[in-house]
Formats: sequence, C-alpha cells, structure tokens
Amino acid sequence: MGGRLARVFRTFNVESRARREISKEKPTPAPRHPTSRLDPLADHPEIQKEIYRKDDRLLTLLKDVYVESRDPPVRVKDGGGEHLPCKQEEKRLTKLGHLGDLDVKKVPKGKISIVEALTLLNNHKLHPQIWTAEKIAAEYSLELKEVKSLLEFFIPFAVQEFPKDTKKAIKPT
Repeated sequence: MGGRLARVFRTFNVESRARREISKEKPTPAPRHPTSRLDPLADHPEIQKEIYRKDDRLLTLLKDVYVESRDPPVRVKDGGGEHLPCKQEEKRLTKLGHLGDLDVKKVPKGKISIVEALTLLNNHKLHPQIWTAEKIAAEYSLELKEVKSLLEFFIPFAVQEFPKDTKKAIKPT
C-alpha cells in the first residue's frame, strides 16, 4: 500500500513541476582562473619565441653525450645447486583421454590434467600393487609427497547397487 501512495505523490503534477524547473534562470558560473584557459601562452608571443629558440650551448653539450648499453653476461647453467629462472616452463605431453580435440595436449612438469588424474586414481584403485605412489610419480613427473597426498585424499566415484530383495530396499508406493 505504501508503494502505491508514494508513487501517486511522486507522479502528481509532474509536467507542470518539470516546466517550472526548466523555465528557471540558470545561475551564472563563477569566473575561471586565467591559467585554466586552453592556451595560456597565446597572449605572450615573447614566451613562445623563447620556448622555440635553439640554445647553441645546450646543443653542444648534448652532442658530447654518448650512451652505451650492454646486456649483463649470460650465465651458463651448470650441474650445481644454483637454478636459473627459465623463461619458458618445461612441458610434457599428456596421456590423451577419450575427448580427442578437447583434451589438453601439453601440461607443465609437476602438474597433471583432469583426464590423467582420473586415470591414475582409477588405476590405483583397481591395481594398488602395480600402480604404487612411486610408479605414478615417475610416470607423470610428479613429486612423491604430492602423489601420496593425492592417493590418500582423493577417491574416484564408485557406483554401488543394492539388491532389491533386502529389507533396506525402498518399497515402491
């Protein structure tokens, strides 16, 4: 009820109120500061001449300046413990699933795709003696600690069917 009443008062005599507001005299804007004009130097040609004048002393000093740039020497990656950051990540080819063109083709080392994750979890579930954490880590270029966590905390879906003749079966109504 309150919304209808508010709408009635809001729309009451709206055209005459709009005409009255439009016909009011507009206030004159405050005068602008002289520096806010578009071209403040238009009135001062002597300043413009000074700006565009060439200074011979500065030109001779500028000609004496010579800048030489060299890249730092490239360090060769040796077998030591020091790792240099590489610009491009090492990638490995994935084991493709049944999606074909939609499958991810390359994955950075240390990571796996969804298809690979489901495959390795299912393989470990079906044959835990063959697909151990060490074998999975070697096969997919993963860290052993991460593979153990993956096998412990992620379980693929399992469908279970209950026989209909048990007491726990839901009776059709």
